[in-house]
Amino acid sequence: MIDRVERELLIAGRWRPAAGGGTFVVENPATGQALCEVADATPADALAALDAADDSQRRWAAVPPRGRGEILRRAHDLLIERIDEFARLITLEMGKSLAESRAEVTYGAHYLRWFGEEAVRIDGTWKVSEDGTARVLVTRQPVGPCLLITPWNAPLAMPARKIGPAVAAGCTMVVKPAAQTPLTTAALAEVLREAGLPDGVLNVIPTTQAAAVTEPLLRDGRLRKLSFTGSTPVGRLLMAQAAGTVLRTSMELGGNAPFIVCQDADVDAAVDGAMTAKLRNVGEACIAANRFHVHAGVAEEFTEKLVARMGSIVVGAGTDPGTHMGPMIDDRQRSRVAGLVSETVAAGARLRAGGEVPDGPGYFYPPTVLTDVPEGARISREEIFGPVAAIQTFTSEAEVLRAANDTEFGLVSYLYTRDLGRALRMVEQLETGMIGLNRGYVSDPSAPFGGMKQSGVGREGGSTGIDEYLEQKYVAVDAGERV
Repeated sequence: MIDRVERELLIAGRWRPAAGGGTFVVENPATGQALCEVADATPADALAALDAADDSQRRWAAVPPRGRGEILRRAHDLLIERIDEFARLITLEMGKSLAESRAEVTYGAHYLRWFGEEAVRIDGTWKVSEDGTARVLVTRQPVGPCLLITPWNAPLAMPARKIGPAVAAGCTMVVKPAAQTPLTTAALAEVLREAGLPDGVLNVIPTTQAAAVTEPLLRDGRLRKLSFTGSTPVGRLLMAQAAGTVLRTSMELGGNAPFIVCQDADVDAAVDGAMTAKLRNVGEACIAANRFHVHAGVAEEFTEKLVARMGSIVVGAGTDPGTHMGPMIDDRQRSRVAGLVSETVAAGARLRAGGEVPDGPGYFYPPTVLTDVPEGARISREEIFGPVAAIQTFTSEAEVLRAANDTEFGLVSYLYTRDLGRALRMVEQLETGMIGLNRGYVSDPSAPFGGMKQSGVGREGGSTGIDEYLEQKYVAVDAGERV
């Protein structure tokens, strides 16, 4: 499929080279070799994309809701029809197994379907004013041109999760995909165009100069919304830049998810959930389990079973049918994870599985389990973003809640217990925007995805996901004097 994917910039309905003709290489992380070269957008290209979005905004906002929804429904159907092609493309540029890539295509397509249905449900209110002299009319309308910045770890689902509500609400867009995975976004853009999305509504500008390209857009008063998925440090910087024009912002930032296994938990179910929460997407996910807190009474049983399961994982090129887990995205990310593991072992942790960088090409790293992790270790404070489970023990509910909440992050928690009362107490006290209760997977297009504290602002998905792309307008209608 790569030979058929556009490799230029999409601006005003035309694929065109970058100003100056610059390109950059997209690698296959399973081999470290080049897949192709892609146009490298400049600040001038970014402003041209915003020109196109601004020029198209009024016409696009006037398209009836049903028409916008039908475009998303057709795009959903096209993605499902081409699931194998898209899965292979995702695997080639990101690395995950074909099975996981197929699941991502379905997941991303369902966001388009969900928001296609939400387009016709944008409503308002009408009521009598408090003193009876007016009628209060509240309408909602598109916020305007949006900048959507997406990460590399889900190159179809993350753009779909932002493009879907923007299209449904009637907003035009400039999309900046991650430089590691621009091809899937380009292919998704072509599907949306095939489904009927007008020229200029969606503009795509891959680049290796992210800061230089986004900065002039954030200073331009025509841009009215920023949506970003990525690290908390970058999110902080973007929020500061967005303050200059008081941009509407939504941010899905870093995580440091606790995975709590209580003494009364079903240990086998907890291990199943841990495998999903830790190894899905090669562990390179903001919702990946990061800190394992296991009650001392079941810690050894849980660890032995997790080590056995981790050891059964087949690591290899994602395109190989027998592969369970593919490579990490690049050598920089693998080196960071390997360094965290080495540092933690040197500080006294026990290596129970994995932990060695394999020889050969590609950016592979084995599923790894650490126990006896020292309190305050960096691996427990920072987002690992790799296939490493760092286990600590606890003995009381109060102790584990303090540990789980002792972080600036608050995206997701996982909790395993068979005690309903304990479950209710703990979910109320966990400081995260999402909780997997006896479940290692929380992503769902019909649910509000997002975090608390420094894990973000706003929500994506669910019935409230479209609100991030809509402004409220209040009209006071004079009712005249009462008869």
